[in-house]
Amino acid sequence: MCTSAELARLSCSSEATITRLCHKLGFENYRKFQLALARDAMEQQEAQRMRDEGQDELHQALLNILANREEELRATIQAIDTRQLRQILSLLRSCEVMEVVSEGGGLPVAFDASIRFSHLGKRCVSSAVHEKNLAFAQTLTPKDILIVLSASGQSARLEEVSAVAKGRDVPVLVITCDSHGPLAQLADYVMTASNREQRLIEGSHAASLLSPNVLIEVLYYLLRMENLVKKQTLARS
Repeated sequence: MCTSAELARLSCSSEATITRLCHKLGFENYRKFQLALARDAMEQQEAQRMRDEGQDELHQALLNILANREEELRATIQAIDTRQLRQILSLLRSCEVMEVVSEGGGLPVAFDASIRFSHLGKRCVSSAVHEKNLAFAQTLTPKDILIVLSASGQSARLEEVSAVAKGRDVPVLVITCDSHGPLAQLADYVMTASNREQRLIEGSHAASLLSPNVLIEVLYYLLRMENLVKKQTLARS
């Protein structure tokens, strides 16, 4: 792909004219126009490749899964309320203790969250045993935070833990696919994880852990980037 100078020469115009054209097309500069054009070309090539390989059912199934997961992630990220996100990050940044609870298929995400936040220097606990979660929730204070992970948005045990924390004025963050479920009603903050599982397969099945895990990663990486910036600032001072 040619540079703006080369394009100006080939079209018998000037670089300023090329720049103005990019602005009219909605691009900040020629470089961003190049990137958009290249992306469109790649998408067209991919679409053509998909048509060429349309007879390969296995390959098509893989593409369907990819498209489904991309849509799920896009919907999850787009649903994030940045105003609420700032409040959540502030709580995570300042809290003394984090308790992360889940059950069933959500436990791996809860354990991963506990490990990630511990790496940020936070005291973070998580357990697969309901009685331990409930007992620990009874020790939390308003300076702590309870994070609840539930795809369905309803669970008698998780609701019990949340109610205990709520009764102690502990901030409660719920990450769920159902932003109107019983757990969301107990929460101070709700982050919605998109679920496109039904578009892939019919019938009963385990909910996807992709979106809840991505939301945990969003919180973790944003906090980690803040820490890195602080360290770099201190190093320069």
